[in-house]
Order: sequence, then structure tokens, then C-alpha cells
Amino acid sequence: MKVRFTMDKITRDGNPVLREISQAVPFPLSDENRQLAQDMMTYLEVSQDDEANEKYGLRPGVGLAAPQVGYALQMAAVLIPAQNPQESDEEPYFKGVIFNPVIVSETVQRGALNVGEGCLSVDEDVPGFVPRSNRITVRYQDEEGQSQTIKLRGYPAIVFQHEIDHLHGHLYYDHINQNDPWHVDDQTKYIE
Repeated sequence: MKVRFTMDKITRDGNPVLREISQAVPFPLSDENRQLAQDMMTYLEVSQDDEANEKYGLRPGVGLAAPQVGYALQMAAVLIPAQNPQESDEEPYFKGVIFNPVIVSETVQRGALNVGEGCLSVDEDVPGFVPRSNRITVRYQDEEGQSQTIKLRGYPAIVFQHEIDHLHGHLYYDHINQNDPWHVDDQTKYIE
């Protein structure tokens, strides 16, 4: 498996492309965009394999948006591991590249990872809760341009919102309460 994006090729916080609003991806996919999608997914696959991760010096990731590799395009690779990792033959919860994603509905109830969030593009740890919608419905196009809809809750919903934020020029720490980083309201669900 050839890894095109190594950590030195990941766009870092401060690069203007991370704050741009990404452009829609036209269909049918160009050869360049198809290769970009494949390379982003390869990064995630290798980053989640401990031996390969160490070989290439990658940081583990469950999502990688095009702006994080220098392209202001509405695409993100997502690889959310199986819910029961002890089941070695269980398929990933979600594996695919989403194009032109839109959150079409979201719940009022908030959710936040109990340890905060991180990002491949942000080298320093920015502590604090990142409140997001606990349940969302996302419409996106797959690699063939077909419209898909997926309902997500908890951790997968947070991953999708994190990646979609990248496509709108937002980083996770934009959502952290600067005055009280570890405070959220009593209704927020903590997600492990």
C-alpha cells in the first residue's frame, strides 16, 4: 500500500486553506480527484494499523478532509472502526469517501467526547469539550456521484461533524468555550 500523505504533507493549523470554504466536487470525478480520495483513504487505513503507522510515522485518524492535504474541495475520507473491536472480522462502522456532504437534520441534544477532540492538522493539544449535535442526518455523494443519506449518533456523528467543519473552514477548537473549556450544560451527553 503506497502512502502518499505522510505527516509532513498534512496541512497544519495556520495554513489559509484550512479556513477556506471548500468548493463542491464535480461529477463524474476527475482522475485527480479519484486519486486524491483513494490517497486520503489509504492514509486512514495505514494510520489505524499499528505496525504500518509506525513504519510511516503517521498519527492515527478516523477522518481526513481534503483541506487537510491542501485541497479546498468538499470531500473527506472517513474510517470509523467497528463498534466491537474485539470482533476481529467485524466490518468498520463506516468506511468511505464522502463528497459534497450536507447535514440535513440534527438534534437539539448535544454530545461531546469525554476527552475532547483532536485533529491531524492541529499539533498542539487544545483542551476542552467540543459540543456537537448528538444525532445527525447527512446527505452526501459517493464516488459514483450517487446521493446517499446516513443517520448517525454519538461518536460517528461527532466524526462526521468534525470532517464537515473542515469543509467550511472551521476547526474543532472553534467550538470550545474559551472562558470555561471543560463546561457544558447538564443535558450534554458524554461520549467515550
